[in-house]
Amino acid sequence: MPAARARILVVDDDAKTVAAVRLYLEHAGFAVDTAADGRAALERARAEPRPDLVVLDRMLPHLDGLAVCRLVRSESRIPVILLTARTTEADRLEGLDLGADDYVSKPFSPRELVARVRAVLRRTRPDESEALAVGALAIDLDRREVTVAGRPVDLTPRELAILVALARAPGRVFSREALRERAFGPSSEALDRTVDAHIVKLRRKLAAAGDGPGAPVVETVFGAGYRMADPGAHDA
Repeated sequence: MPAARARILVVDDDAKTVAAVRLYLEHAGFAVDTAADGRAALERARAEPRPDLVVLDRMLPHLDGLAVCRLVRSESRIPVILLTARTTEADRLEGLDLGADDYVSKPFSPRELVARVRAVLRRTRPDESEALAVGALAIDLDRREVTVAGRPVDLTPRELAILVALARAPGRVFSREALRERAFGPSSEALDRTVDAHIVKLRRKLAAAGDGPGAPVVETVFGAGYRMADPGAHDA
């Protein structure tokens, strides 16, 4: 059972789906709020206290799920699980590129969805009181805040998960598969190029925060994967 009753916002215009998902989530110990259209979903996602995670149907009245996902991710770090009957690779990539943290195809098992919710929360709510520092890079895992030389860096949950993995072991090479598992979960169908795309965005954001002494550098190790440059190794 999750600590402090994590709040889950379930958004779907099918009342039976909402009722089933709510029943299983509440039985698992979560606090559940619901919405039946995109506009209501945004209102609830912006209200305090904000949800810890949004389970979001792709097809919604007034404002579709992809638009809701894009707005939620642009305004906050709230993780999003998309529900959809559209299962092509292009559909999955579209949702993931907008910042969704997982993708569940309809019809689905409510028990599987609960497991996915728990997995995403584990990835996006790191251990409290843990902090990491690599050169000028500082990561406060309790607050989920990243700074470079004191300048804030706004990362998505997946970008943060990749950065945390790299920063915990500077100099260690992580394969795309290893980073994919940390960012998307072990059962994810995300592709290697999706990891590459997140690395590109992560590098861009870190570089925008500053490139002075001790600035974080994510290096490509051709044929192997990626690593965080070890400032100590360069100083030696």
